[in-house]
Order: sequence, then structure tokens, then C-alpha cells
Amino acid sequence: MNNKTPPAKKAPSSRPDGAVTLEQVAELAGVSPSTVSRILNGTASVSEAKKEAVQAAIRELGFRPNPVARGLAGGRTMSIGVVTQIISSPFYGEALLGIERELERAGYVPLFVSGNWHEDDERKAIEALLSRRVDGIIVLAGRLPDEQLVSLAGGLPTVVVGRQLQGPKLYSFGFDNRLGARLATQHLIEQGHRRIAFVAGDLLHDDAVERQAGYLDAMAAAGLGADPELIVQSDFTAAGGMLAVSRLLERQVSFTALFLSNDEMAMGARLALHRRNLRVPDDVSMVGFDDVIMARYTMPPLTTVRQSVYEIGTEAATAMLAMLRGDKPDARPPGPELIVRESTRRLPR
Repeated sequence: MNNKTPPAKKAPSSRPDGAVTLEQVAELAGVSPSTVSRILNGTASVSEAKKEAVQAAIRELGFRPNPVARGLAGGRTMSIGVVTQIISSPFYGEALLGIERELERAGYVPLFVSGNWHEDDERKAIEALLSRRVDGIIVLAGRLPDEQLVSLAGGLPTVVVGRQLQGPKLYSFGFDNRLGARLATQHLIEQGHRRIAFVAGDLLHDDAVERQAGYLDAMAAAGLGADPELIVQSDFTAAGGMLAVSRLLERQVSFTALFLSNDEMAMGARLALHRRNLRVPDDVSMVGFDDVIMARYTMPPLTTVRQSVYEIGTEAATAMLAMLRGDKPDARPPGPELIVRESTRRLPR
């Protein structure tokens, strides 16, 4: 007679390797497997209670979704192409982080490529994304003509940030750059400044054109007009900001304040002033645009116009996910806000 106790049986699993399955998550959560799948894809219209039950089951069982299997089942690759310009840029970095986090919540993987502010590079980047059969493409600004982006969207959901376009499977939204520039210039005027130099961005881009228009609006409203000597063109880079302000100083243009079209140029401008022994804000007040993270930690901290780049990224990703669900996107990025720090001060009388 054998008195040995039989070995304990392992918990049943529908996979021979013992991996937790979607069906097991559904059973524990008390919902159907298709509901779990839709919740993971971000396409489910279910109650918060069901979502919480599914998430609790996932945590308890240690379930790891298989994006490849889910994509094949739904005819998708679960990847979204994102065309930025310069990945190393602090401005685009914040936007990419917002996109990445929002897409990850829905189980999608972003594929980032750079256009390098060159039309040919941008076109090649999009072709590379298309060859990888991405489910949609997000374009941040860029140089491609509008008609090419509209054509792209004819076959693939496309979100374009920084332009106003219309077309099938296309959604675009922008930021009120003109109002932001007016706020920046008005702040300097209210501080008593009249000789306000303006460093423009690359005028091939709509945001640069709009920011220059906002500067001119505020100057005209204050009865100051537009002095061509006070306006210099640049390229949105720190090196460009340094060179632009150096040119102003070399030409001995008189100014008491600087408004630069983005924070990155303001960093370079600060160096140009420092090399001429000019102090910010004692000798020159300075305002930037964007409020990237580094603006808070410069010496002195930079007065700037907040454009919540991270939120713009999350709005772009949310719009893409809505399109993939067949819904109409409704992106609402926050409006411009003047952030006053220590780089500006009232002009002594």
C-alpha cells in the first residue's frame, strides 16, 4: 500500500509555458476577454469600475500584454511614428516625453525619427516609418509642404502639430504664438522699456512668423512702431541666439531689453551679453518663449512665455488614439502664459 501524498498540481494555465493569459485576466476581473483587449488598446467605452477590476487582475496575476499578438489580432502593429526635428532639443524632448507616456498607457510604442529641419530628411523619415507599417504618424512642425501631409493622411491617420490643415484622416492643431509674443513684449513695455530688440526664429516656420507679428503688434499698440535696427533673424538655436545678439552689439544698436523667439536662443544671447560685460537684468532685461525646463535654472532664471510642450505632446497622442478608435479628436492645448522671473526688471527713470 502506497501512503505517499500525491504532489500538488500547478494552477491551470492555457499556455504550456505557464504564462498568464488574457483569458485568465478576464475570468478574474469578471469581464469578457474582448473587454480586456479593448481596455488594453485604449478603445473600450466601459465603466471605471471595470477598468479598475481589469487593472487589479493584471497586477495580481502579473500579466504582461503581448503587443505583437494584440497587433496581429487587430490588424495593427501597435506602433505610432513620430516625426520630430531635433531629438536633442529641450523643446522637442518635452513633447516627445508627453507623447511617449500617453501612448504607453494605451499599449502603443512610439517610433521617433528626426527631420533635421530638412524637407528631404523629413520625407525619408516618413518613408521609413511607413515601411514599418506604423498605425499612424504624428508630425511636430516640420518642413514638408502642406499638400504632402494631406496626401499622407489620405492613407494613414495623421496628427500635425503647429499647422492648420484639413483632410481625411488628418487632425491638426497649433498654439497661439502671436498672443504669447504680445504678452512678452507688453511685459517689457510695462517695465518702462522702449528700445526692445527682437530676435526672430527661422521665418520659414509659421510659429516664427506669428511670434514676430505679436512683437510688432505690441510695439505698435504702445505707439513705438517698428525699428528695423532692433529686429534680427536667427534660427531657434542657442548658437543662433548668441550670434544674433553679437551682431546687434557689434552694430552698436542701442537697446535696454531683448525678446527672443525661444528659450534656447535666450541661453546663447546670455553668453553674448556676458562676453560684453553686460548683466541680466541690470543692464539688459531678457524674455524668452516656451518655458523649457532649463529656463527655470539659468542665472538668473528666465522670464518667458509658457507653452506647455509636455501637454502639447500628450494632446497630440490623445488625438491620435481617438482617431484610431474612430472618434473625432478634440485637442485643447493650454493658451500662452507669461512667467515672470528674475531676468527682467523695471527700467530706472
